[in-house]
Amino acid sequence: MKAAVLSVEGNKSGEIELPGVFSEELNRVLIKRAVLASQSSRVQPKGPNKSAGRNYTATYIGSRKKPQQYRTINVGHARLPRLKNRRHLLSGQVALVPQAVKGPRAHPPKPEKNNEEKINRQEKRKALRSAIAATSVKELVSARGHIVPKRFEFPLVVEKRFEGIDKTKKVVEVFEKIGLIEDVKKSKSSRKIRAGKGKKRGRKYKKTKSVLLVVENSKKIFMAARNIAGVDVVEARNLNTELLAPGTVPGRLTLWSESALKVLGEKKW
Repeated sequence: MKAAVLSVEGNKSGEIELPGVFSEELNRVLIKRAVLASQSSRVQPKGPNKSAGRNYTATYIGSRKKPQQYRTINVGHARLPRLKNRRHLLSGQVALVPQAVKGPRAHPPKPEKNNEEKINRQEKRKALRSAIAATSVKELVSARGHIVPKRFEFPLVVEKRFEGIDKTKKVVEVFEKIGLIEDVKKSKSSRKIRAGKGKKRGRKYKKTKSVLLVVENSKKIFMAARNIAGVDVVEARNLNTELLAPGTVPGRLTLWSESALKVLGEKKW
């Protein structure tokens, strides 16, 4: 299986033999599991202070033999722990139970709970192979919502010179010549304010994903492309399923460098 190699001018400059990983069968179930496992590993444990709502000396005395001023049963009140030795407005106030004012939460989240989802090593590798192969199917890329270039066949492979670009303006020019700029514009115009509390936590806006650049060495191209809307840059050795299938949906619009494919071919799958 061969693919055309594109120059930075947007013309066909040759052909390259694709690694065998591009012939992997699509497995949506494994891709979804791998992405969710990756996301769950980044979840930060949370929970309230264990003593929250419990810093009181309220007691419940259920003995009927005690004098009335010492017991909390058969005194015309609910059988709940109450505060003692307080001023007349606070004496007898219910505490230490969830239904009380300033009481503890009933079933709060536990910070010691482990929410990380596990996936077998072989399944994880198979999911990655499947996600890589999905980038070579034009119908899957289009079905994911990307604006695909019509005059080139997939997968999109660019010559190694592309990795040496160190200016954002030049990267945009390459996108225009290959036909990827429309998808970038779509990602830029999709920015909207996030719903919920996330907007107060440093992630006010959200936008759709655009082109993924897979290279062998990202030292220069990363600095040039990092501020382009929706574009991600990753080295072939660090490739993961979540980058190739954001939101568990395979078929991300991906631009492979010629040297990145050689790295995939040398890898033991």
